[in-house]
Amino acid sequence: MQLRNIVIGVTAMGLVGVASSAFAETWRFGLEETEGSVQYGYAEEFKKLIEEKSDGDVTVQLLPYGTWGSNYSALYDAIQNGAIQIGFGSGFLGGTVPESQLMSLNFVMPNDQLETAKILNSDAFLKSDPWQQSFRKRGLVPLGALPEGYQVWTANKEIRTPEDMKGLQIRVMDNSLLRATYEAYGAAPITIAYGELYSALQQGQAEGNIQPVFAHENMGFYEVQDYMIFADQSQFVANLIGNQDWYEGLSDEQHKMLDSVLGEMVQKGHDIQTQFNAERLDTIKEKSDINIIHLNEQERDAFRKLAKPVRQTYIDMVGERGKESLNILLDQIDKADKSQ
Repeated sequence: MQLRNIVIGVTAMGLVGVASSAFAETWRFGLEETEGSVQYGYAEEFKKLIEEKSDGDVTVQLLPYGTWGSNYSALYDAIQNGAIQIGFGSGFLGGTVPESQLMSLNFVMPNDQLETAKILNSDAFLKSDPWQQSFRKRGLVPLGALPEGYQVWTANKEIRTPEDMKGLQIRVMDNSLLRATYEAYGAAPITIAYGELYSALQQGQAEGNIQPVFAHENMGFYEVQDYMIFADQSQFVANLIGNQDWYEGLSDEQHKMLDSVLGEMVQKGHDIQTQFNAERLDTIKEKSDINIIHLNEQERDAFRKLAKPVRQTYIDMVGERGKESLNILLDQIDKADKSQ
């Protein structure tokens, strides 16, 4: 009798397990970057937390760059139509959500990178009506933001002034605001697919490049450039976005779980990018003799003055929601500065 009860109990537990797995949800998470990137490190930690907090009721499938196609718009389309539930959108997202180009403005964010992460993920900005509606009008929901480190220039000549950048064919993402920014600096921005960029730099089809440090190392761009210039003009920010129907279909419990995980990921994301970029810069220094330049404040000011009018260009491009979002962001930055 005792053995029979044990067998029945084990069988029942097995059936519960089968039932549980049968009803388990899979959230597909699309990344703009490859394995070994900041986005992938963030996504791995996000997956771990979601699966732990849901007790296995939700599994997260990571889809790095190349698994969903090579055109970023394909990723954003898949999130919009629900084939992928959640993903990252950065500079290229401007073609889908024009207001998202706000993240590409130069000399706006705080110098403190953790403060930037906190502000972009704050309720005051992230959940503000103009920012939410910018995405929801396109069937998307902004869930968070991941600053991935400062954008660093590379070139085959020294750049310290806008005059040094004059006419430089520097590769930028397919983003109208980025083109306007680098045209303001005097450069001749061009757009080249990420997967084709190494050979373009090697063959001279592009003379310069803009990436976070980890991307320069991960893709080997530093191997075919002579100078790496730190101007601290902008941080590379990836917007974490979800399909609107999927998001609104989550249960109250799932919403609370997701909010909890995203709250934890603000600090974790910052720690991941800080570690990645520091380690990758060390690797670049060890493996190459690339010349590293850090602009001083006077040199940065020359670029800052040219960048400020581009804020109006952004407003002219995207309209009232973009203007309101920019004002909310600037207000939050100002409050953070005053509190320090």
